[in-house]
Amino acid sequence: MPNLLDTKQIKAALKDLPEWDLEKNAIERVFEFDDFAGSIDFVNGVAELAEEHDHHPDLDIRYAKVRVILSTHSKGGLTELDFELAERIGNLVDA
Repeated sequence: MPNLLDTKQIKAALKDLPEWDLEKNAIERVFEFDDFAGSIDFVNGVAELAEEHDHHPDLDIRYAKVRVILSTHSKGGLTELDFELAERIGNLVDA
């Protein structure tokens, strides 16, 4: 299991993921879609990535918006896993 990142490491990692915001001990991003079906398709893609990485985000689905929250709960904060998964999740829509 990776170690917790310190503030300097988190800020550096966020420079590579400008769409993501730091919120307490997590990073989050809101994704917007045309409709509920688009949101669910995205969530299904996130679920596949999460299973591949054995690292599962918190998801909040609001019709055409999905908020993704990443944190390594077992460590009580952010690790490299969170940033790796954030990049992969972003690639689902940013590619």
